[in-house]
Amino acid sequence: MSPATLTRLLREKASALGFDLFGVVPVSRSETIEIYRAWLKKGYAGTMEYLERHSELKEDPRNLLPETLSLVALGCNYNTGNPSPETQDPSKARISRYAWGDDYHEIIHSKLKALEYYLCNELNAANHTRSFVDSGPVLEREVAQRAGLGWFGKHSNLINVEKGSWFFLAEMLVDVELKTDEPFTRVDCGTCTSCIEACPTGAIIADRTVDARLCISYLTIEHKGAIPADLRPKMDNHIFGCDICQDVCPWNKDAPGSVEPGFKPRTENYAAELTELMMLDQAAFSKRFRKSPVKRTRRRGLLRNVAVALGNWAHADAIPALSIGLHDIEPVVRSHSAWALGRIHNERARNELKSAMLIEKNPNVLREIETALGE
Repeated sequence: MSPATLTRLLREKASALGFDLFGVVPVSRSETIEIYRAWLKKGYAGTMEYLERHSELKEDPRNLLPETLSLVALGCNYNTGNPSPETQDPSKARISRYAWGDDYHEIIHSKLKALEYYLCNELNAANHTRSFVDSGPVLEREVAQRAGLGWFGKHSNLINVEKGSWFFLAEMLVDVELKTDEPFTRVDCGTCTSCIEACPTGAIIADRTVDARLCISYLTIEHKGAIPADLRPKMDNHIFGCDICQDVCPWNKDAPGSVEPGFKPRTENYAAELTELMMLDQAAFSKRFRKSPVKRTRRRGLLRNVAVALGNWAHADAIPALSIGLHDIEPVVRSHSAWALGRIHNERARNELKSAMLIEKNPNVLREIETALGE
């Protein structure tokens, strides 16, 4: 079977499985690895130490699969509609749209396994394959750009000229020669700086460069410790991820919707009450976010984020929930609840802080309580 015929059949199968983008590149050393390493050296990865550990593997896909001859770049559309107007209410939670439905890792991984099976067992065309979806040491945006799927927007996300940027990217490494696609060589952001101007924390520090340490998505998901106090007020009611830079992107104005049923928003992930979320114990958290991307934060991370959002709401109605957070088993939840109570200029809030100070033993939490009372 010729590379062209094999690629055509694989493209058709990928489309039937629900992939919205498909392209092929020949295996080679990464063209952007030095840019990536310079980004790491500047500290822009924050506490994501695994990115540094995986740096050498990302230099060449053959470090992952020595037999690799071709890479298939794939994309899955997760645009399931605009956020509910309710999320403009500061008492409601805002969750990134990619996490409204089921865990995309599981959904796309099953599609990739089906595509691998088709290539290896039905077409009998390959013996060795490896697939990744947002989890393997592959510079996925570079692969996608070289496969003709789009270009790096100024917000650093991949933008497809017809379908916008609401995509999960995936890759399949194969030990067979496929017909390759031409890379996307145009940069179509022009003079637009909407994403840069809209970012509330100034995380997009230059064209196509993001300082993760300032990014709300990083702060609410990847970062495990205390959120810097100066960034908390800029996070509004975001408790898991942030879509602002993509929401304002003109290329997403008419982006098509996703037809994947697994990405359909769950009711509990759509404008949830912040005060309700603060009540979650471990069992309730595990049940509510089973097979959801939100589980990545773990309970302590999510409740930390909820406390910050409640502090930004700064309403007296948040005091009962924050009082519970102030006595949570997790120090990081207690410390951020203390900060949030300090934002509510109310005698009841101050009394809750004073009472907690009498029994609190953790020095980090005590510092947050003292600062909150001082304010």
